[in-house]
Amino acid sequence: MRKMLAAAVSSVLSVVTQKPANRVLVASCNYSNDATFEIKKCDLYRLEEGAPVTTVLTREDGLKYYRMMQNICRMELKADQLKQKFIRGFCHLCDGQEACCVGLEAGLNPTDHVIASCQARFMCTRGLSVPSILAELTGRRGGCVEGEGGSMHMYANNFYGGNGTVGAQGLLGAAYNMTAVWNLPCIFICENNRYGMGISVERAAANTDYYKRGSFIPGLKVDGMDVLCVREATEVAADYCRSGKGPILMELLTYHYHGHSMSHPGISYRTREEVQNLRSKSHPIMLLKDKMVNNKLASIEELKEIDVEVRKEIDAAAQFAITDPEPPLEKLSHHIYSTNPPFEIRDANQWIRFKSVS
Repeated sequence: MRKMLAAAVSSVLSVVTQKPANRVLVASCNYSNDATFEIKKCDLYRLEEGAPVTTVLTREDGLKYYRMMQNICRMELKADQLKQKFIRGFCHLCDGQEACCVGLEAGLNPTDHVIASCQARFMCTRGLSVPSILAELTGRRGGCVEGEGGSMHMYANNFYGGNGTVGAQGLLGAAYNMTAVWNLPCIFICENNRYGMGISVERAAANTDYYKRGSFIPGLKVDGMDVLCVREATEVAADYCRSGKGPILMELLTYHYHGHSMSHPGISYRTREEVQNLRSKSHPIMLLKDKMVNNKLASIEELKEIDVEVRKEIDAAAQFAITDPEPPLEKLSHHIYSTNPPFEIRDANQWIRFKSVS
């Protein structure tokens, strides 16, 4: 028996013992270390060369991407449940766009700075734990900003989350004109999920080629549902910036299955059939799963085990997010200014005052 197991190239999936006969059947799976895939060609604007049309995915990276994307997806679905009772502030969901943040992170360096929108889930790829994210959404002490920021103010190492002015992340990074004039190494990302706040892009814009909107800035239009396509395009964009050529714009064509926010459930401006059709045919997690299984980078059973583990982790994180204590009232005035001297703020009761901490 030891010799049989030692001879197996990879892990044993199942052992079936037939009783009373003393025979053992061993089913093993020989995984491939890597596989080559064709990816969709990017549309180019003011560029001579784009991302390659083939790429190599290793088994290690594939499993990492799959777990990360499932983690983000399950967290989004859990947040959708929590917003019915426990999330009292904003909650902008983006399930369906998992390939964008995971692919972007795979093509960047950890030391690169990221400024995101209120819907981006870069905080997951930048080191924030799911419990700290969900606890921030529910306004608890264990949140990544100690419950003071909510959905639109989350921060991590080299990550600067959403802000109170929706859509201002481009200006906070550097405006288009400034980056071109000063030749700054800045990648502008447009996650085009095909709908704004209640209206389709076709009804809102005469020119829906957002990768050309930089005018004097080169652009790439990328399949945002394919994590490998996003990864390769991001590496090209990052190399372009690092080589001193200035800014570049990337449009990631993607889709989100939930509505824009709590006030836009997602079926008031599109049909259920449209959402279900895209979910069944082009979900980024499903696309990656098919690639890995069909090319022997993983087995269905192995990926199912990851699914089970992720669900347990998300359930535990949600439990923490609804049981962790809320911040004390004394912290209401903390961290409003970074350098100003302390000041007092009055509560609804004029005799109660809280002192600020910078």
